[in-house]
Amino acid sequence: MSLMLTPENTLPVDGVAGTLIGRAWVPGRIAGPSPVVLRSDGVFDLSDRFATLSDLLETESPLAAVRQTPGTFIASVEALLANTGVHADPTKPFLLPPLDLQVIKAAGVTFAASMIERVIEEQAGGDAAKAEAVRATVHSVIGDNLRAIVPGSEQAMRLKALLIEQGMWSQYLEVGIGPDAEIFTKAPVLAAVGSGSRIGIHPISQWNNPEPEVVLAVNSRGQIHGATLGNDVNLRDIEGRSALLLSKAKDNNASCAIGPFIRLFDEHFSLDDVRACVVDLKVQGEDGYRLHGSSSMNQISRDPQDLAGQTLNANHQYPDGFVLFLGTLFAPTEDRDHPGSGFTHKRGDVVSISSPLLGSLHNQVTHSCDAAPWTFGVSALIRNLAARGLLGR
Repeated sequence: MSLMLTPENTLPVDGVAGTLIGRAWVPGRIAGPSPVVLRSDGVFDLSDRFATLSDLLETESPLAAVRQTPGTFIASVEALLANTGVHADPTKPFLLPPLDLQVIKAAGVTFAASMIERVIEEQAGGDAAKAEAVRATVHSVIGDNLRAIVPGSEQAMRLKALLIEQGMWSQYLEVGIGPDAEIFTKAPVLAAVGSGSRIGIHPISQWNNPEPEVVLAVNSRGQIHGATLGNDVNLRDIEGRSALLLSKAKDNNASCAIGPFIRLFDEHFSLDDVRACVVDLKVQGEDGYRLHGSSSMNQISRDPQDLAGQTLNANHQYPDGFVLFLGTLFAPTEDRDHPGSGFTHKRGDVVSISSPLLGSLHNQVTHSCDAAPWTFGVSALIRNLAARGLLGR
């Protein structure tokens, strides 16, 4: 199944009217990654002023900085997207994930329905066939109307006591309604893949799914400057066996997709738009299978600002900033192959995550061992920037 990026299937509904920044691989005497901005007349390289996207987001006002920087034209939007993906021509610019030195963080169990699914994973021990019976039992005790409960509140603590009495307490409920959010490192710096790339599922997994999420762009001072989309690829059977296997379930080669672009906050897009946005998911299988779902940010149990504050504070700093997955309401439960089997990916699935004001992120599923290996790390980036004369500006 071919995966071709176009402005129509990638950009927000208002095209380039918003301030869209990202990264592109720019050919030349010494090729390398550069921060870019999309404008009505094309894609412009901003590396003459900002060596990295992290540098740009660390300015007092990234929005003003982008508007005041002419940049260097590298391609039309159509040409950049058309040359992005597994068959990209390295002699022409192509799109990269919209982050570089930022740490990749994620918040888990931030939606009531997702929280219940995590309890089901734990109770079922990672066995999809047992999940349906456990799901019915959990719903009979908990229900799914937990959105109104403020995590860490007196009401939440009373609910916790009740669930303990019922023998239904779970570590997932602790982070879902307790005072402390689950914040974990999703992937190493520079390990994410962008739109058009293959995403990796560990070959040992028999029960897994995409997690369509909004991703915040936050600088070292905790200022949220914009948002993009992400796929927090999840191995449900691995995490269901034990929460201590979270890193094996979450962090594998090509298991983190972010993109297509960061939309900076401006006069027409704000954190309130993030709070209100709906994230849609579509999975298309080579076997003809189709899955549609959505996640509404207005159902989140913890405010995005609170999650950013629980990530960066007096106890933990990120000098190059970070991006933060906000969690998802969507947890597919419909059967794909036979009754009781639930949903799981197959190789070749095309996963599309979209939201009207953020555009669309497209990736095709493969095994993590078959995805392009991650070879361009921090030391490679530093050497590349030095060779291009971009350090120390």
